[in-house]
Amino acid sequence: MSNKQTTIKKQTTLEGVGIHTGNEVKLTFKPAPADFGYVFKRIDMTNQPEIEALSKYVIDTQRGTTLEKDGVKLKTIEHVLAALVGLEIDNVIIEINSEEPPILDGSSKYFVEALESAGIKFLNKIRSEYIVKEVISYVDTKTGSEITVIPSDNYQITTMVDYDTKILGTQNATLNNLKEFKENFSNARTFSFLHEIEMLLENNLIKGGDLNNAIVYVDKKISDETMDKLKKAFKKDKISVKPNGILDNLNLHYQNEAARHKLLDVMGDLALIGKRIRGKVIAKKPGHKTNTTFAKKISSIIEIQDSLKKQKDIYDKKAIMDADDIMNILPHRPPFLFVDKILEISDTSITGLKYVSPDETYFKGHFPGRPVMPGVLQIEAMAQVGGVLVLSTFPDPENYLTFFARIENAKFKRTVVPGDVLIFKLELLSPIRRGISHMIARAYVNGELTTEAEMKAKIVEK
Repeated sequence: MSNKQTTIKKQTTLEGVGIHTGNEVKLTFKPAPADFGYVFKRIDMTNQPEIEALSKYVIDTQRGTTLEKDGVKLKTIEHVLAALVGLEIDNVIIEINSEEPPILDGSSKYFVEALESAGIKFLNKIRSEYIVKEVISYVDTKTGSEITVIPSDNYQITTMVDYDTKILGTQNATLNNLKEFKENFSNARTFSFLHEIEMLLENNLIKGGDLNNAIVYVDKKISDETMDKLKKAFKKDKISVKPNGILDNLNLHYQNEAARHKLLDVMGDLALIGKRIRGKVIAKKPGHKTNTTFAKKISSIIEIQDSLKKQKDIYDKKAIMDADDIMNILPHRPPFLFVDKILEISDTSITGLKYVSPDETYFKGHFPGRPVMPGVLQIEAMAQVGGVLVLSTFPDPENYLTFFARIENAKFKRTVVPGDVLIFKLELLSPIRRGISHMIARAYVNGELTTEAEMKAKIVEK
């Protein structure tokens, strides 16, 4: 199986109604380049704003997953995303002229068919995966919902559904490989209980609902008043309850269709992580709130891991001076040497690096339980890098010392914590005269400015 990223070969369009708004909706999938991900574009709005399908934009999980970015919303996007993940499509732009996709039959079936008709194209870049190496869990103590991911050789999902009702009972469903999605899960339709339908009707929702896009489990006796409301809402002259406790005009695709649809929802919601998962997801009583909260938790873990990898790559960058070379120029020694490497140096500028180790002695007291590198030590570290620049111009740097003469306009933009890799960039603001150097110094972590100051130093012979 190829591990290259994919998109679609050509655009494809579907039309239908939104389940809550009842509005006619047109949705178009379009090809996208590598590392693009899933991006929705609201073509019905001025400037056609875009919303990336990422967990950080989730704002609501009532009756579906809703994203919002810069005041622009998209509702019930999980069935679309499940179709993309299920077909192993990594990059696509989704143009839509409404705030929610068409509900169609309440499953991912028609999205899958449209995407397959467009064809799948392999891109010349490797797919990025989140490889699960340890058990990660989230529990909603109020609802009893629980979701866990454990290591596995491929993406698997198991859902367990129990609503404490005789009508639905306890159901399980398992997807062992994404290849199973189209045939066994994509056509599993959304479902609801009668009491929920009544509430939605009272709140003027499910305007686009009918008996062909939602399984309705009758968990209570239907009054004549409720029956009249249902006939009106679903535009039917007659409605009855089948022996299996479901409103008529619809046959189940599977006895455990509810569990299969919940699995589909889990897949769509976890697409908001932004990476393919290599692990097994086990979801007990899953819901959109639990799914998306878990997606945010995984996204946070990935962000931290990516940051650490990026900093490690920076730290491993080949240096022109290591600690021994630096100590041949500076008189400073551990534990008061705050420069690990010099990466670049010229006549007027220098770039240095320090890994902020969790073992730094000052973290024991600054601050217990919340270690932060003191700002004065950040200034000192920058000054030491500057000292390497000015003393390296001397043939015998070991015979000289540098002392602060002035510090001006010092600013601290963010805290520096254990594990950070500080990059120092210093430039001479004027030539060195009469043993006085004047520099602008800046420190960065992951490209973000943390500290800056203007510094003057006096060079003194020992």
